[in-house]
Amino acid sequence: MNKQDDSEASGLVSRNVTINGRRTSLRLEPEMWEGLEEICQRERSRTSDIVAYVDRYRRGSGLTSSVRVFVLSYFRSAATERGHFLAGHGVLFGNDKNGAPANSANGNGWNGDYSVQPSAG
Repeated sequence: MNKQDDSEASGLVSRNVTINGRRTSLRLEPEMWEGLEEICQRERSRTSDIVAYVDRYRRGSGLTSSVRVFVLSYFRSAATERGHFLAGHGVLFGNDKNGAPANSANGNGWNGDYSVQPSAG
């Protein structure tokens, strides 16, 4: 099995990144690459700048693992209650505008419908 077959089987995507003048390769899931690219857009930075930042502040773990943790941490820190409210989240479970579960026939705020419906109000 060659490297390309290995990447396809694992679902990982390899990309080269130059940090601090040295080229290195990262293998991440496509969703992690997408998250990293979104961070770059939001921070108006290049991938190499973000990876260099992660490399500078990582604590004892590998670079690829540290990048994964950074991407997760970045979006988790943005996922505050207020951030969720402003993004309109909470409609999957019928939460009202204050985040409290809405009343429903089954008592758990979900009416059994898998389609996402905007909250009333």
